[in-house]
Amino acid sequence: MAHGPGGALWFTMAKEGRVGRLTDGVVDTFEVGGQPTVIVAGPDGAMWFADYPGDRIGRIAGDEVSFVEAASPYGLCFAPDGGLWFTQVQADRVSRLGGESYEMEGMPSAIAAGPDGTLWVTLNQGNAIARIASGQVTRFPLPTEGGMPVGITAGPDGAMWFVEIGAGQIGRIAADGTITEFPLPDRGARPHAIVTGRDGALWFTEWGVHRLGRITPDGEITEYDLPGTEPHGLTDDLWVALESGVLHRV
Repeated sequence: MAHGPGGALWFTMAKEGRVGRLTDGVVDTFEVGGQPTVIVAGPDGAMWFADYPGDRIGRIAGDEVSFVEAASPYGLCFAPDGGLWFTQVQADRVSRLGGESYEMEGMPSAIAAGPDGTLWVTLNQGNAIARIASGQVTRFPLPTEGGMPVGITAGPDGAMWFVEIGAGQIGRIAADGTITEFPLPDRGARPHAIVTGRDGALWFTEWGVHRLGRITPDGEITEYDLPGTEPHGLTDDLWVALESGVLHRV
């Protein structure tokens, strides 16, 4: 999920091959085919989304849908200079659309820009976090085996925060690579996505137990039940997309 121009809420419908837009309580959908997953707002006023089985990245501007070829894209983010970066989950690479590309073994999944303009990537099968800075890739292994990191976001404290879907933990990685892990009350919660909320805390979906979690920068965790199953994406103002077919705002 992501907010777009005019405050509209955009979301992907992976099983149906559609992208949806919620505006003032009205839902419009766009037939895009394939399996759209991650969606982000671009600096060009368009919405961009990944379709990794279709080896393409889609763009919606107004009501017009277009595509560019890209091998197995999943995670998307725009760098401060406006460049679109994406992870390639099956090619073990991270690339800039129309630009450079880096080999990154371990199934790169989510990607986010740090506060200093660096790029941070979760390596789901590599059990590590990677950083791209000044053309160099640095890997930081997780302290816990089998963490399987997925979502990652820039935190309110200058660090990057991520979720470990395999270990049931929230992780924090400082600019120097120091990693701190915060176990969830239920280690089987399967945390999936994470964002910095407008209240200055980190919010994350607990896909395995149908809850939303909140963690403060000092590690205090609170959890909330949701009116549906399998929450995936969420936004900074706490809209949550649930695989059971619900858009819910906390």
